[in-house]
Amino acid sequence: MNEMPRKTVARTARLASLPLGVAGRVVGGWGKRLVGHDAAEVSAQMSAKTAEQLFAVLGQLKGGAMKFGQALSVFEAAVPDEMAAPYREALTKLQAAAPPMSTRATHRMLAEQLGRSWRSRFSQFDDDPAASASIGQVHRAVWHDGRPVAVKVQYPGADEALMSDLRQLSRFSRLFQALVPGTEIKPLLAELTARMTEELDYRQEADNQRTVATAYDGDEHFLVPKVVASAPKVLVSEWVSGMPLAKIIREGDKQLRDKAGYLLAEFHYSAPAKAGLLHADPHPGNFMLAEDGRMCVIDFGGVARLSEGLPAPLGRLMRFAMEDDSDSLFETLRAEGFVRPGTQVPAEHVHAYLAPFVEPLLSEKFHFTRKWMQRQAERVGDLGGQDFRTGRSLNLPPQYLLIHRVLAGSTGILCQLDAELPAREIVERWQPGFVA
Repeated sequence: MNEMPRKTVARTARLASLPLGVAGRVVGGWGKRLVGHDAAEVSAQMSAKTAEQLFAVLGQLKGGAMKFGQALSVFEAAVPDEMAAPYREALTKLQAAAPPMSTRATHRMLAEQLGRSWRSRFSQFDDDPAASASIGQVHRAVWHDGRPVAVKVQYPGADEALMSDLRQLSRFSRLFQALVPGTEIKPLLAELTARMTEELDYRQEADNQRTVATAYDGDEHFLVPKVVASAPKVLVSEWVSGMPLAKIIREGDKQLRDKAGYLLAEFHYSAPAKAGLLHADPHPGNFMLAEDGRMCVIDFGGVARLSEGLPAPLGRLMRFAMEDDSDSLFETLRAEGFVRPGTQVPAEHVHAYLAPFVEPLLSEKFHFTRKWMQRQAERVGDLGGQDFRTGRSLNLPPQYLLIHRVLAGSTGILCQLDAELPAREIVERWQPGFVA
């Protein structure tokens, strides 16, 4: 298939199956309650089944629904791993199997975006894509001045498919509410929609990339490729190469894995202070180590705009959790909107839920392991445990959505790397509010 499907009947049918499944479970849940089953246990089971169906359906779709599913994956820890696993598997297969555009369609898009004489801009252009993404594909080329470049070309119809998916998904806010009862879903969906819509305009991505490239120009630790040219659906930037994080995860020795982990954490914490932007797509494919030891960072379609750096209340929350100051932690969470007005949840339960997440900041160095990550997932995903109930009582304010996604995603990568690094030292340097 050379173009993303513009007809949305099949996509809408799949998405529409979600609320029907939830309705059936709600009726079944009431039946169980009538015959004496514990209401909290029934609710937890329904939530888990809803998540299972939600992830499965989103994982089968391309474009907006897939991107929505990726963003929503910050909630994966709230459901048991065996239920989230099919979704992750479907998403991985979907990314790997993205069908390339035909050469003809690619050339048509380049002519539309860069002008009919687009070929004169390049001294060489490889028609076979070097990589694919959810809404576009990347080609290797050589710019007319001899510079190797990466040319990102958006799939025809990607914008229509994305907007169609987002409209459909936004109608199902009740379904998402069943997943996380304590979260105010509508503003969160609005924030997701706004950020994803931005990713359709490659000129916006080019502006983001220019900003970060300027901030790190000449930096001894990081390399952000410069933008060469941009149009709404085509982005040309300098070609960068290196060892992808995925390969370092598979094959790297301890020294290399520790270095990659340190640089990843350093970049995520320093970028808001240096560039006013947070790279919000923590995927191993967006980071690689160049031969000179610098970390190359690509893909700036999704960013959080943080003109004053990371929010200081986040630093205070980390500090209060470390200091076992349950009351200050709870009041700060309430002030920032993590606890909705009227929600009854004991401060000590909230502290018990969050404290293990700041464990990496308690020692001079911390070893991020899969086992540690799995313990956290099991703890908050245990349907019968207090932490699961506490997590379902907390809200995720829209302004923290992308920050939360980056913290969760990059921590996952650090655990995949099995990296040992001075996390506290990085946080002390870059996170406002952390040091009293």
